[in-house]
Amino acid sequence: MKKFNSSRNIIIALTIVIIVVLLISFSAMQRDNKKESLPGQSEVNGVVATVDKVVKAPFRGIENAVKSVNNLFNTYSENDDLKKKIDYVASLEAEVKNLKAENEKLKTQLELSETLSGYEKINATVINRSPDSWQDVLIIDKGKKDGIDVNMAVMGDKGLIGRVIIAENHSAKVELLTTVNQNTNHFPVMIQSEKDKSVYGLMEAYNNKTHTLVVSQLTSSEAIKEGTPVTTSGLGNNSPKGLLVGEVKEVKKSKTGLHDEILVTPIADMYDANVVTVVKRLAGTNE
Repeated sequence: MKKFNSSRNIIIALTIVIIVVLLISFSAMQRDNKKESLPGQSEVNGVVATVDKVVKAPFRGIENAVKSVNNLFNTYSENDDLKKKIDYVASLEAEVKNLKAENEKLKTQLELSETLSGYEKINATVINRSPDSWQDVLIIDKGKKDGIDVNMAVMGDKGLIGRVIIAENHSAKVELLTTVNQNTNHFPVMIQSEKDKSVYGLMEAYNNKTHTLVVSQLTSSEAIKEGTPVTTSGLGNNSPKGLLVGEVKEVKKSKTGLHDEILVTPIADMYDANVVTVVKRLAGTNE
């Protein structure tokens, strides 16, 4: 009985396979001959396509999400690279600007050196300047080994800015004209009056309010015009004669009212001095 059932099942299965094969063959022939599907096949295809879309939809969503995340990371990376390039360009622009400013100062210093052709001079670079004593002192990279000594005058971009107060072997400390130190050695200066008469005085202080140098102990105060150049006089053996200091801004009474004094606008920029010239002495003379 079991063998009979088994044989029957085999026969049924073979019959179904044969029918399916015949249907597929017939469908193919029908499609090739009539260029159209069998009745009901379109509906079946539509159902299969719909099921395919529904099944694949989550996977497509995941794939799109992965692509979006990848694109986001790529965009972030590109943005970071662009920021670094922008920062680098900004750094280069700042460096170029600083180099241009330094170049201009060097040109100005060279022009000043040409005007000091009669003096022995030493060019030096400022290597240190403390913020808490910015208007008092600065350190240069030349010293005794280079011929620099105490009390030598120091010129900035256009004129006098101070004098050497300490000279080491390879460096020197320069005290600026803007110092608040009242015990410093003062520069003797000279002003030419309108009467072609030389007026002598002593530059003894710096006025922070008016940003001017104060010249007192004048030999005369008559006919001194605003804008007149003020130079070192060479007296006192502390500095050569003829170094430009600044211009007369005002002639006024002193605080005590007992004598006149002159306010002088410095010609050199003492707050932005990077390169200086140390003047030793007038070549061929004792000045």
